[in-house]
Amino acid sequence: MRGLKKKRRIQIIAIAAVALTIATIMIGTAMRDGINFFRSPSEVAEAPPPESEVFRIGGLVEEGTLVRGESETTTFMVTDGGASIPVSYTGVLPDLFGENEGTVALGSMQNGVFMATEVLARHDETYMPKEVVDALKEQGVYKDPNATDADGGYGGASGS
Repeated sequence: MRGLKKKRRIQIIAIAAVALTIATIMIGTAMRDGINFFRSPSEVAEAPPPESEVFRIGGLVEEGTLVRGESETTTFMVTDGGASIPVSYTGVLPDLFGENEGTVALGSMQNGVFMATEVLARHDETYMPKEVVDALKEQGVYKDPNATDADGGYGGASGS
């Protein structure tokens, strides 16, 4: 009787381990489709990803590059101060989207152009995603929007 309980306990532990392994694999597979890696324009320029890869690119909308077409298609360049990547987006842009403003776009590279399926802009005048700030700091072009003019910042102005 005692050997039977021990055998049953081992079977339950083995089944639980297999179930846990299967659940982990299923979660990992499901999350792989939902994870979009962030890249700066410099990283994209150095090592262009395959056209099938969906990722996020972030930086500042380069001044003088924002072109709104006759339809809802808009083209612009995203820069981190080290490199600029052309972006094309068809759709309605966020209200705070503009030149010299931080942005993050989701999409893929096609023939050297980042084809965005989603474009995000700052939700207020001072916010910028951490990844974009880090990329701009790495290139030495980040300016703290809360800094005073003496500090080389924007002087608290919205820039709009």
